[in-house]
This record gives sequence, C-alpha cells and structure tokens, in this order.
Amino acid sequence: MQELLRRGFSGFLYVFILLFCELYSQETFLALFAFFLIVSVYEFTRLVKILYIPSIIIGTIFYIFFNKYALQDIYWEVITWFSAIICIYGILFLFSEKSHMSVLIKSLFLVGYVIIPFVLLSKIPMGIKGYNPKILIGIFVLTWTQDTIAFIVGKTIGKHKLLERISPKKTIEGFIGGCLFTFGASLFIAKYFTEASLYIWGGIAIIICVFGTLGDLFESKLKRIANVKDSGSIMPGHGGILDRLDSIIFAAPFLYLFFIILRYVS
Repeated sequence: MQELLRRGFSGFLYVFILLFCELYSQETFLALFAFFLIVSVYEFTRLVKILYIPSIIIGTIFYIFFNKYALQDIYWEVITWFSAIICIYGILFLFSEKSHMSVLIKSLFLVGYVIIPFVLLSKIPMGIKGYNPKILIGIFVLTWTQDTIAFIVGKTIGKHKLLERISPKKTIEGFIGGCLFTFGASLFIAKYFTEASLYIWGGIAIIICVFGTLGDLFESKLKRIANVKDSGSIMPGHGGILDRLDSIIFAAPFLYLFFIILRYVS
C-alpha cells in the first residue's frame, strides 16, 4: 500500500509539473524539456556505458541551438529523417538477437533516439500563430492512455505475450486494448480540446500506438542488456525520466514527419 501511494504521488507530481510548465509559458516549457533532456541523456549514457559529460554538453548545445535559431524547413526535414532512420534501426536491433553495440551505434542512438526527439517535441507547440501547447498536451494524453490501458488490460485479461524475451509483462490483448482507448481519447481531443480534425488526431493515435509501444520495448531491451530494472531513480516508484518518456521520444520523429506531410498536402 505504501509503495502504491508513493508511486501515485510521484506520478501525480510529474503530470502536474509537466502540465503547469507547458501551460504557464513558453519559457517554463522549454526549461522543463531542457531538464528532461539533460536527465535522459545522463540515464541513457549510464545504460549503454558511454561518457556522460560530453554527451550532456552535446545535448544541451543541440537543444539551445535548434530552439534559438530559425532553420529553413528543409533542414528540419533532414534532421527529422535522420532521427526516424536511427529509430528504425532501433526497431531492427530490438527484434534481433544482438546485445552488443559499437561506440558509433551508441553515439548515433544518443543523437537520433534521445537528443533530436527532445528538440522535435520542443518545436511541436511553436505554431505559426505563436506558442500553443495544446497539441503536445494531447500527444502526452494519448501516450498516457496507451500505456495505462495497455497495462490494465494486460494485467486483467492478457494471455498472449507481445515480445516475451524483452518485456514479459506486455501482452497482445493489452496492446489492442490500449489502442482502442487511445483512438477513443483522440476522438475526444479532436472534438473538445483542439481545432485539429479527427483525421489528424487519428493519425497521431496510430503513430503513438505503434511507435510508442516499440519505443517502450526498445528501452526495455537496453535495460535488459544493462541488467537494470529502471533507467534512473529520479521518480520514486516509476524509475527515471527516460522510463517515463521512452514511448513519446521514440514516436517524436514519426509524429514530426506526419506534420511535415500534412503541411505538404494541405
């Protein structure tokens, strides 16, 4: 019971801080995500065993540079494609039997799987009409819905394992249940929370369900290789920041590509 209360309070505090910083101002939002980035880089370097001080410096420089200077759309497209390709390689690594990565691959994952996705997430609320956090909040809500419902359904009626050798607790039933509720949440968000259409939020829901789940599994493999339960301990009962954001940062480049496609077809 004490552990449940600790976990519940920690989760509530995390959600409260996240929503408060996003809604209060652009500055508090960017500061919070800079903190998330630094902690996640530190946790990732501990998992894969590469130098964390240079990695944190590189991550901070990337974050400040891309949020301070306006780049042409073509550069954002190249950056996003690079990150997406690295994450696709992560999917291949996830389903392979490999458990060893070279320093080069670890460095590419650091940039393409951790640093750039945080940059892309920080750019999502920066619309043509100024800072608007609603879309990013909606993305977080869908991610939380997928994770929570998948856990509950898997715990209660789950029988068929999704990828047992990596994450024994995840089930196919949980994944399907999470997807259904995520689509339901996307309907609500499209109708009552933002001006974006149902088709757009339906597309976002698909990306979160597929790539968010793969991101969770990918981080689980990294933790299994490192032989640790959590990426960190900053959130009592939940682990590290990377544990909380593994789904959304893995989905981030694919979400951004989706927005780029929408811009071209609109």
